[in-house]
Amino acid sequence: MLAGPAAGFDALLFDLDGTLIDSMPLHQRAWSQWFAGQGRPLADEAGFFAATAGRTNAEILAEYFPQHTAEVHEAMADAKEALYRAEAAVQLQAIAGGLALLQTARARGLKLAVCTAAPPGNIAVAFERFGLGALVDTVTSPADGLRGKPHPDIFEAAAQRLACPPERCLVFEDAPLGVEAARRAGMRAFALTTTLDAAAFQPFSNLIGTARDFTELDQTLLFV
Repeated sequence: MLAGPAAGFDALLFDLDGTLIDSMPLHQRAWSQWFAGQGRPLADEAGFFAATAGRTNAEILAEYFPQHTAEVHEAMADAKEALYRAEAAVQLQAIAGGLALLQTARARGLKLAVCTAAPPGNIAVAFERFGLGALVDTVTSPADGLRGKPHPDIFEAAAQRLACPPERCLVFEDAPLGVEAARRAGMRAFALTTTLDAAAFQPFSNLIGTARDFTELDQTLLFV
């Protein structure tokens, strides 16, 4: 049954992009195409993606285009996400071992959530492609009026919905901003190195481990 004090977790909270789904290469291509279409090709693509992973489109676009209104930013974001969804609908893959972990955790009675900065349309593509709706208890995102990472809002809301204390939640993330959001929420985190290497996560005191994907995860951290 549920892993008790030996493992210490009652709920698992999963980021989506780069954590449950291998979407970051598709997002990178979409952002690169979109910026090029604006006549502003990214000079440092790697730096851009490292700095923006986990942030909302509104936050990213407000930084790069402060002269525009929120309505214009929304239209820009829609155009970028349309590029992403066109590819994701046919090419999106799951991170190895993630779906199996969700199934095992659900069978063992853990509470499960997806906590993501992705817009609703992107979430819908992933949920339809991989049947995630049948595997998790709740989804939290900026569509709920929550701030993006590194603010803790998305994780805090999930814990509240699951009626689980923060210290009993484990967050899975692929971005330092997400691990920081978990820290601010009072939660421990496990980082997947699908986007950045392990060294990027070492400064975080709430980190309990890293792995390339879920097949490398030592499940004794979760289950007894």
